[in-house]
Amino acid sequence: MEKQPLPADDDRTEATEVDGLTGESSPQETSEPDARAGWNSKIEYFLAQVGFSVGLGNVWRFPYLCHQNGGGAFLLLYILLMLIVGIPLFFLELAAGQAIRQGSIGVWKYISPRLSGIGYSSCVVCFFVALYYNVILAWSLFYLGNSFQHPLPWEKCPEQGNVTVKECIKSSPTSYFWYRKALDITDSIDETGSFNTYIVCCLLAAWTIVCLGMFKGIKTSVKVMYFSSIFPYVVLFCFLIRGLLLDGAFEGIGFMFYPKLEIWADVQVWRQAATQVFFALGLGFGSIIAYSSYNPRNNNCHRDAFTVSFINFLTSVLATLVVFAVLGFRAKNKVMECVASNLNDLSKHFHDGLVPNNVMPPFNYSDPKSVALKDYSNWFEQYASMVPGNLTDCDLEKEMQKGVEGTGLAFIAFTEAMTLLPGSPFWSALFFLMLLNLGLSTMFGTMEGILAPLSERFKCLARNKTKLTIASCIIGFLLGLLFTQRCGNYFMMMFDDYSATLPLIIVVVFETFSVSWLYGADRFLNDIEGMLGWRPSVVYKYLWKYICLFAMLGLLGATTIRMFLSRPTYMSWNQEKASEEHLEYPDWALAVLALLIIFATLPVPVGFIHAFLQKRNTESRDAENGHYRMVNTEETAMTDLSALEHRNGDAAPVS
Repeated sequence: MEKQPLPADDDRTEATEVDGLTGESSPQETSEPDARAGWNSKIEYFLAQVGFSVGLGNVWRFPYLCHQNGGGAFLLLYILLMLIVGIPLFFLELAAGQAIRQGSIGVWKYISPRLSGIGYSSCVVCFFVALYYNVILAWSLFYLGNSFQHPLPWEKCPEQGNVTVKECIKSSPTSYFWYRKALDITDSIDETGSFNTYIVCCLLAAWTIVCLGMFKGIKTSVKVMYFSSIFPYVVLFCFLIRGLLLDGAFEGIGFMFYPKLEIWADVQVWRQAATQVFFALGLGFGSIIAYSSYNPRNNNCHRDAFTVSFINFLTSVLATLVVFAVLGFRAKNKVMECVASNLNDLSKHFHDGLVPNNVMPPFNYSDPKSVALKDYSNWFEQYASMVPGNLTDCDLEKEMQKGVEGTGLAFIAFTEAMTLLPGSPFWSALFFLMLLNLGLSTMFGTMEGILAPLSERFKCLARNKTKLTIASCIIGFLLGLLFTQRCGNYFMMMFDDYSATLPLIIVVVFETFSVSWLYGADRFLNDIEGMLGWRPSVVYKYLWKYICLFAMLGLLGATTIRMFLSRPTYMSWNQEKASEEHLEYPDWALAVLALLIIFATLPVPVGFIHAFLQKRNTESRDAENGHYRMVNTEETAMTDLSALEHRNGDAAPVS
């Protein structure tokens, strides 16, 4: 029998929902696609799942954490947490979506009606993330457009009236272009400023691309993913080959992987590693569940969990090699410039008679390019204190630590490194095109985490899926204008740091609790056995019930305590000093921050209260009418709701 294609937007049917705990049917207005069959091929599914989980964080967050937290030791810690927490939870979401064949709202309502708010919280968080994530795509488009010129506009400091701009001289050409040309940033979040016209246009273009990609649902987005999910790997391998040929590349990679085992005793390192595992796999967003729900019921989701997770990890390692090969080259250039400057000063002091002959280095200091960095460092340690002036140690590791996280890596450090490469416009265009495609794949998954559950839950939205997609993108663009103000980058950092982290951890805690304790880990394993034809190891039962749950509770506690112990801060740009500095959020910003967290987590308690009141009202009406309800006390396996709806498709809707 020929495999049915992906569900079309116009194929609708009405449904009767089954309570996963009692086996009792309850009328619900859902709008599941008719005969929800699955992906057209396994390749499409992998491209979508990998494209969603592999995002910008793999390129600019993981390398930073790895370098700051012990190099190789952090990698081992990351692998450990991925195996005992990340993969089991990833497998849980894959299996739940595949078994019930619904989006996040339908899945968690099915497993426990009182925790139906989990799905709505996932949708809210996805919406928050989509708002600021697409701004990063807008920045990538802006830089991509500026890459088609030689020399690159961030290669040299601009001049105003034959005078070089002071702000650029005090910082660097790449920092100046990022903060003054791209963002035109204010000194603090209190200063709003006007909208940045170029970024507004780029944001409109970014949302237009997302809208066109999601226009007909997964059917169109998966076609885009054939390019957007594969192209970044081509670029990463190109950069790796080119990077390994650069002077300083192996020094950079050496600093990257040098193990510092003492970091295992630091609780904050464990927190950062767990958080990275959590976000790298995309847990809690609902996108994993949505994509998995299109799989056939006998699909080996256990193997998928390991495959996608390790592809994600290997991508992070590949990106880390690329980043530190290129940053090692950049740092080596800066350090050798520093050595040349110091040796020129030393030579002047010697000719002026300020430095005795026995202090002068044994190497040829008159030709700084021929001096090895190690020789200079050895001389500096012994004789620097005897030389007048301000000679510096020109430390390679300190130089590599500058601007290697987040936007600082992509739009400052990496762009500066590319200006040093021959054919820099080509490498720049390639890099920002890669960022654009990485972001697009993740955006498609994030939007699917919003659109799929809502269209399945609400009949009116299901009938107008295309209009829902367009309306969501328009709303996203209008609200995203907040981030295109001159102070918009500060709001972007606020959303990135706080709108998703705490709410998503809470969502995953409730997910794990509802499956392993309310529904029952044994029952869940029975359902998986019914799907796959074999039973996964009993180890998963204990991982879900204890290890994963307590690990997520520990992460929740550590994140919450950290927020309350120290007042939240953000990185600002001081125009007069031409440097970055940490500022505390003002009181009104803290109120906004708190509201973001409350809005994202509010559906969970609201859903619980609604289900409780609904059940009490039903019991009260039954008692008044003298009716008694038959309760099925036998354990009921998870039901494929799409199949159930197909069987009941001709039934009249219940109002």
